[in-house]
Amino acid sequence: MADDTRPSSPGISPTGASRRRLIATAGTLFVLPVIPTAAQAATIVAVRTWPADEYTRVTLEMDSELKAQHFTLDNPDRLVVDIEGLTINATIRDLISKVRPNDPYIESVRVAQNRPDVVRLVMDLKQPIAPQVFTLKPIGEYKYRLVLDLYPKIAQDPLMAIMDGADTDPLAEVLEDLARNSPLPDAPVPSMPGQTLPPVARKPKPSAPAPAPKPSEPPAGRQSILIALDPGHGGEDPGAIGRNGTREKDIVLSIAKRLKKLIDAQPGMRAYLTRDNDYFVPLHVRVQKARRVKADLFISIHADAWIKPSARGSSVFALSQNGATSAAARWMAQRENDADLIGGVNLGSHNKQVAQVLLDLSTAAQINDSVRVGGNVLAEIGKINRLHKKSVERAGFAVLKAPDIPSILVETAFISNPEEERLLRSPAHQDKIARAMLEGVNDYFAARPALARRA
Repeated sequence: MADDTRPSSPGISPTGASRRRLIATAGTLFVLPVIPTAAQAATIVAVRTWPADEYTRVTLEMDSELKAQHFTLDNPDRLVVDIEGLTINATIRDLISKVRPNDPYIESVRVAQNRPDVVRLVMDLKQPIAPQVFTLKPIGEYKYRLVLDLYPKIAQDPLMAIMDGADTDPLAEVLEDLARNSPLPDAPVPSMPGQTLPPVARKPKPSAPAPAPKPSEPPAGRQSILIALDPGHGGEDPGAIGRNGTREKDIVLSIAKRLKKLIDAQPGMRAYLTRDNDYFVPLHVRVQKARRVKADLFISIHADAWIKPSARGSSVFALSQNGATSAAARWMAQRENDADLIGGVNLGSHNKQVAQVLLDLSTAAQINDSVRVGGNVLAEIGKINRLHKKSVERAGFAVLKAPDIPSILVETAFISNPEEERLLRSPAHQDKIARAMLEGVNDYFAARPALARRA
């Protein structure tokens, strides 16, 4: 194999050119926007990898923004990234050792000084990919970041077979069209790794768009109530961090897995995780995932934080279209909605109309049902933990904007409170939280005859 990290020759043979596929938008090479001067030589301060079945993310953190360009090669499959204004150092060489043997996409990484001010990364791939490469500005603890998201060219998505036989959903088609019209071509459909879902019966495609299903009406033909569980944060976004280093993303994933196990043991009920490992999922994708599986209920699980360690107690939130019910609720929604900035979303590939469509089509029925199920869950959690507020609060959480699925966000406790951080770390207390949420969910569905009969 040729050494792709070496300086390029002035001329490229027609054969070599035919093998090289530039990642382009409107026929031009995708170039990141800011070009530093020679005097602003950048330094790589950290490299991180986040492998998952859904996609692998590679992050290079730098002390200044850079210009980069990338292309793919086949036979064998490789991703080549040239970063300008950079000199190789020990930190970027660290990337070689960061690649894990179980990474679904990256076989190995080679790094070299391709030209005096250009470092070249060559990733040898296990399968063809559809890469997204973008930069993020400093936020929180992070400096500038160059993000490489490696999606499968052909998504290994167990939902595709289900969707082939599913009812037509007009809103889902709108969202798909908006995604297809994004600046980056062939944007991969988000996959849901390692999950088995109940079948959906096929119906004839309607001649005209039908209204979105009512929250209390289950999808026809499915034999189980399906609950989408959404562990907050993940990957680049750790969420809140307790005094003893407890990360929100780890705690909520553990609680979600425990709750999934309990739900799956219930007759006539199944649970689905929007993420089942440590990787980042954008907020709008979490909503889309729940809608694609036609979930009957969506529960986003979090652990609260406040500037004062004395704050404590559990809370439950539902969506509000008319302002938050309190200043604290407004602040909380803003903090959670900032997850996309911290975790890192390619804004160029996310059509802003998607978020607007979701918000505009959120119905009063969805919000009313969300408040009802939220009240049931809050009452049960109140039996095992102090409540921060004794009623369901309302705010504009982006992750609650599925227009046809009752959706709640549960702040299980304050991870910033040392005593509640200790409880959140306890497997026994995590089980108590999961069981309390299950009891609240059961109470809600018991009051919904059409759903309860199926269970």
